[in-house]
Amino acid sequence: MRKLIHLWLALGMVLGLAACDPNRVFEKNTDLDNNRWVVQVKPTFEFEIPDTTQRYDIYINIRNTLSYGYYNLYVKHTLTGPDNKRISQLLHQMLLMDPQTGEPRGSGTGDIFDHQFLALPNQHFRHPGTYKIVLEQYMRQDQLPDIMSVGIRVAKAGEPKK
Repeated sequence: MRKLIHLWLALGMVLGLAACDPNRVFEKNTDLDNNRWVVQVKPTFEFEIPDTTQRYDIYINIRNTLSYGYYNLYVKHTLTGPDNKRISQLLHQMLLMDPQTGEPRGSGTGDIFDHQFLALPNQHFRHPGTYKIVLEQYMRQDQLPDIMSVGIRVAKAGEPKK
């Protein structure tokens, strides 16, 4: 029952913040089965870029439980354009906990924490159309427990995140 209450509170916070964000172009999160990120599971997100004069910031969203066994998380992204050509591929180290103290980072209630990491700042898209980002966990562990969901956020660059 306690976990259900925490889940509803977190969902309410996310929906409340997302509803009043004029800078957001796209945001979607994918829940992982049994709160485990299996290495073969590669969440894919497609988003539209209509304005090629605008620059964008792309964030990676992570939701984890306090039981997550590491202080960091390695995630590789692959970004492809409307022509299916690879634009970028990069490995990101995300600090979910403070390496010195073990205190959780991000925002959270109870034992659930949300993180948003700037993965691609000031990104310029040359062509309008549908872009795709694939995320892969890169922790050398087939089943990574206590990662609840992953996602991306695309926002207009140079404007404060709300």
